Amino acid sequence: MPRLMINGQTREVEVDPDTPLLWVLRDSLGLTGTKYGCGIAQCGACTVHIDGVATRSCSVPVSAAEGTQITTIEGLPANGGLHPVQRAWIAHDVPQCGYCQSGMIMAVAALLKDKPQPTDAEIDAAVTNICRCGTYARIRAAIHTAAQA
Repeated sequence: MPRLMINGQTREVEVDPDTPLLWVLRDSLGLTGTKYGCGIAQCGACTVHIDGVATRSCSVPVSAAEGTQITTIEGLPANGGLHPVQRAWIAHDVPQCGYCQSGMIMAVAALLKDKPQPTDAEIDAAVTNICRCGTYARIRAAIHTAAQA
């Protein structure tokens, strides 16, 4: 039975070791903020942090996630308040349909941890998530706002 550290809590799950982490999070643990988009690690809707690195959970077998620290969108807020990226998302009214946004926020939070003042080129290189609604201009503005927080 795989044992996972998710959002600071140890969780045991009874699943096949090859089960994608995405399905363990959503179906076994009820953490539905992480979304299924493409299933081939291209769109980024399923992005979580594994040991602080933005990772597309649809392509990670649960066995590979054992012994790591996993953070989902549900675990991103700290000290009872929203993460600076979440606050910037609200301030810039980023979401339209909102489906991709949790993965996008997770990718941006990881970027800002590594590069607190990213350039537009660094944003383009690091945040490759797809937004069908095309809110990229608001996303970029929100990233720069969050970088100032």
